[in-house]
Amino acid sequence: MSVGTAPPLLVSEARSRRAPRSAPWRRAGWRAGGRLVLGVLIPVALALGWELAIRSGLAQGRLLPPPSRVLGTLLALAQSGDLGLHVQATLLRVALGFASGATAGILVGALTGTLPLGRHLLDPSLQALRAVPSLAWVPLFILWLGILETPKVVLIAVGVFFPVYIGVSGAIASVDRKLVEVGRIFRLSRPALAGRILLPAVLPGTVVALRTGLGLGFLFVVAAELMGASEGLGYLLVDGQQFGKPDQILAAILAFAGLGKLADGLLVLATRPLLRWQDVSRGVL
Repeated sequence: MSVGTAPPLLVSEARSRRAPRSAPWRRAGWRAGGRLVLGVLIPVALALGWELAIRSGLAQGRLLPPPSRVLGTLLALAQSGDLGLHVQATLLRVALGFASGATAGILVGALTGTLPLGRHLLDPSLQALRAVPSLAWVPLFILWLGILETPKVVLIAVGVFFPVYIGVSGAIASVDRKLVEVGRIFRLSRPALAGRILLPAVLPGTVVALRTGLGLGFLFVVAAELMGASEGLGYLLVDGQQFGKPDQILAAILAFAGLGKLADGLLVLATRPLLRWQDVSRGVL
């Protein structure tokens, strides 16, 4: 054996020691793939069932076209560039409305959750405004702000604001009193008490509120794009309804579903490091 060459026994032993390190990654990959398959199992099965029902003559598919036709319409819109234009317009409106509405909801929720005066002063009015239907704001926003982009973004922000506000305010109000008392026993200052006790306690509820607000942002963008919009997925819905094109309506709905799921997944990934400290039972049930 030449100098500088490791014995075969040591090489094999080193390889056997390195091998188990990649096993958890492979298991995690298999688990992620299994979850993905389970997640798409029901919609794929329903789509295949409806396609087979139409092709076998059990259904006509005039008002509910087969999935192949809907996917063909979606592909045609993508090839013509119209789909990208409408998706870009919708995502920009949702992003602007979500950012402004979520920021306002977190600030006002923190104010009413921590200060009794702010809670008694603001919460009754906000709870009353929360009961106002979304479409009731449309004529008022058009009268105040016109029919350009501003009223659309404001309407989406209103839809996002209330669930975020309720979630943050409720999360602060539900913090265990004993945790705050322990912080005071250790003579924590108010900033330290907020950073080390209150903030970790309210983060899970805040993330749930943000996810709910994001979902309502996609819901409100449809109502917003009824206000004289000439582009956006909501416009595709209205155009399909006016001209009797159910395949275009379903294509827009599929686009909404895909974008909503993608946005929610990105939000979960972005907030996951903030909740890494949690020891919850979801993974063992």
